[in-house]
Amino acid sequence: MSNYLAIDGGTTNTRISLVKDGKIIGRVVKEIGARKSIEGNMLLKSVIKEGISQLLLDNHIQNGEIDRILASGMITSEYGLMEIPHIIAPAGISEFHSAMVELVFPDISEIPFVLGPGVRMDGRCFDTVDVMRGEETELFGLMDALEPEKAYILPGSHSKCIFADVNGRISYFFTSLTGEMFFALMKDTILKSAVACENQVDVDYLIKGYDFCEQWGLNRSLFKARILKNVFQCGPLEIYSFFSGAVLHDEVKSLLNLDVKEYVVAGKSQLRNPMEILLKRCSDREVTVLPDKLSDIAATVGIIRIYEYGDETI
Repeated sequence: MSNYLAIDGGTTNTRISLVKDGKIIGRVVKEIGARKSIEGNMLLKSVIKEGISQLLLDNHIQNGEIDRILASGMITSEYGLMEIPHIIAPAGISEFHSAMVELVFPDISEIPFVLGPGVRMDGRCFDTVDVMRGEETELFGLMDALEPEKAYILPGSHSKCIFADVNGRISYFFTSLTGEMFFALMKDTILKSAVACENQVDVDYLIKGYDFCEQWGLNRSLFKARILKNVFQCGPLEIYSFFSGAVLHDEVKSLLNLDVKEYVVAGKSQLRNPMEILLKRCSDREVTVLPDKLSDIAATVGIIRIYEYGDETI
């Protein structure tokens, strides 16, 4: 059985996992991603090199014991290590496997890297063209097979809603800038003094935020977070929940308009949990929520599945 280092490069974080004999035995998470590499990738390279060295040292493993470094996500974008062209949907695991690129980054490691591509919606219609890097790998790690008539929802920095055709290939998807909107509004506006990130949600205030946005729109709803703090002296959880309901409103509304029988929701619990609450409250369709333990390892499992696809000898 092969041993790998698997890198999941996101917009805000880079996760490096050590996989030995099919089991994840170590992981490091670095708080640097594509957002901090817009001006150049030297820091990203340095952080990845440091993370790899740390994992191998801590687990008493030599470079020669690792077969490949498998990388996916924004690390294969123009703000990553090297830009790998998107493949065109519809695309399944076979197409992703065939489009992988192997090369060595000697300033990082002597171990060969294998970079996975993202996927792009083709066409001339502005409404439907979209791109994705990383979430496709996560989805293949979450699901043994993709099914039509389901919407696969992966909340995150760039939240994705993904659909499959009858052959189990990714056929269509669209993106919302949800996670980055949360981050930007909380860090770089006057709401910084009012909204603090919480790991739980107050259901009543989440729904209040959603309903207020439904009636008055996002712009007006956002300022109400400040009103809740300064006028009504609400607590951090209530304010954050109202804020979350407002920010998630447009994305949830777009999901409610879909002609599907089931929503399958995974991803980070911070966004996944309020998404689940709102979908169950606003829709009578089935909502299936995948647990944290699956979401946490999905990108690692997915990139290995893609790399090993069709190889009976691995």
